[in-house]
Amino acid sequence: MTAQERMLEALRTEVLTGALRPGEQVVQEVVAEQHGVSRVPVREALQTLASEGLITHVPHRGYFVTRLSIPDLLEVYRLRTILETEALTAGIPVLTDADVNTIAELADRVDSAAAERDMAALTHANRDFHFAMFDAAGMPRLSRLLRQLWDASDVYRSLYFQQAGNRERVGREHAAMLDAVREHDVETTIRLHDEHRQHSVSWLTAALRREPAHRRTP
Repeated sequence: MTAQERMLEALRTEVLTGALRPGEQVVQEVVAEQHGVSRVPVREALQTLASEGLITHVPHRGYFVTRLSIPDLLEVYRLRTILETEALTAGIPVLTDADVNTIAELADRVDSAAAERDMAALTHANRDFHFAMFDAAGMPRLSRLLRQLWDASDVYRSLYFQQAGNRERVGREHAAMLDAVREHDVETTIRLHDEHRQHSVSWLTAALRREPAHRRTP
């Protein structure tokens, strides 16, 4: 891995695990010193994370971990609902036995990461589990749009995954999805995804409303 790739992975992990909190400033000089690199790979990594939505660049102030916002949360998840429904409608009917086996293996990876409380591994495995279904649609533009929306919701997802009860719920909901996928049941798979998303939105909305305003707004 290059220095920029190492910094990108390290900073992404710190955001997704909560080591860097929403609204916290990421000072390039401090990060570079901590990791024994120059400012260049740190800056490049921050620019990449800004394009993904995990980091926000504020002119004349620097880089900050993206703050959480209920309107942003609702918009991102609404768009995901529309596009994921399209992907599942096209993808589930054409899944092969090998595809279903892969999805089952990914569900196991999610459960293992959750049991180990490895937030970075859980985030990656969870994304792979869902995109194994979305990508089956064979619509690369749709998949790219969905990945952009998932990048934008990673900061919310990391907060959701930090709660043990939520991690347990994810495991149960994935198991139900897997049963529907094995039957190539499009309608049930879509309904379960809708419920899965809504549980996240409801919990996160309540959590953000409990947060002090100064921790959520610029």
